[in-house]
Amino acid sequence: MGRAFEFRKARKMKRWAAMSKAFTRIGKDIVMAVKEGGPDPDANSRLRAVIQNAKSVNMPKDNIDRAIKRASDKSLGDFKEVLFEGYAPHGIAILIETATDNNTRTVANIRSYFNKCDGSLGTSGSVEFMFDHTCNFRIPAEGIDAEELELEMIDFGAEEVFVDDDGILIYAPFESFGDIQKELENRNLEILSSGFERIPQVTKALSEADQEDVEKLLEKIEEDDDVQNVYHSMEE
Repeated sequence: MGRAFEFRKARKMKRWAAMSKAFTRIGKDIVMAVKEGGPDPDANSRLRAVIQNAKSVNMPKDNIDRAIKRASDKSLGDFKEVLFEGYAPHGIAILIETATDNNTRTVANIRSYFNKCDGSLGTSGSVEFMFDHTCNFRIPAEGIDAEELELEMIDFGAEEVFVDDDGILIYAPFESFGDIQKELENRNLEILSSGFERIPQVTKALSEADQEDVEKLLEKIEEDDDVQNVYHSMEE
């Protein structure tokens, strides 16, 4: 198993832990997808992917439909995707993906979290290069030979395919998302969920006490309503 598998395993129980927060995050994803490509999922591949993810966390269909309708309202402000970079205590690199309608507020909040927890907010590009930007797809495992699928999907950019308790996961570079999504749909393979992740190229082991210092900062960041995802280089 490769880095993607180990990364996924470590994050599995943490990601989308709070259901209400998951719905908020996906609601923003829907707004951004509709603003970018329109409200018709058949004509908007990004929106199709977000709807798949909404279903994977049991978001009610009514909630999805309301979010799409609300996003189609031209009076609704846009969310802007902003990436923050910095260091937690003990040299741990952190990447923060946000979706905000008020960048001034978000910048001030993120900076305050770093300052209060002895971290340092960095400049653009200061730690992003330490993470591989990847995409992933989950499909049902029943009736599919994962090794054969991996050989076939290499032509579309896949780098790693593995099986876990919830199906088959396909990992690829960020830029391969569209090609793989299209190929899976052409094969009539059900996409249970899909998304993007940033996998640290190198992780750093810390003592239990030092881990607690980093966790304090991570918790503050993750609780912010503007934050979509947080990635770090601490070994878990």
